Amino acid sequence: MRLKHLLIAGLAIFSLSGCSILEKLVYKIDIPQGNYVEDNQVDKLRVDMTKEQVTFVLGSPMLIDSFNHDVWNYLYRFKTGRGEVTTKELVLTFEGNNLKTVIGDYLLNPDFSTPLDR
Repeated sequence: MRLKHLLIAGLAIFSLSGCSILEKLVYKIDIPQGNYVEDNQVDKLRVDMTKEQVTFVLGSPMLIDSFNHDVWNYLYRFKTGRGEVTTKELVLTFEGNNLKTVIGDYLLNPDFSTPLDR
């Protein structure tokens, strides 16, 4: 009788642990969210670019600050099927219609402070 209870308990534990073993075999999709911005796009940014020019280079921002329409946020999050997460952020600040500062996870082109010829 005691052996029967041990076998049932062992079988229950083994069957419940099977879920975690099978989880490694199950395919899970990668989930990209937000604005995917490449380094070559950021390299094209220059001080005093208009909002229209920046939108042409980077696309529409993910978020525009509700209280300050001169701050644009480009956010990107990538989660692999295995749970690894990568995030990148780029924050652009305008004065009026002209780009003034860029901060975030991307390196700026050394020529950023040189305005484009108009």
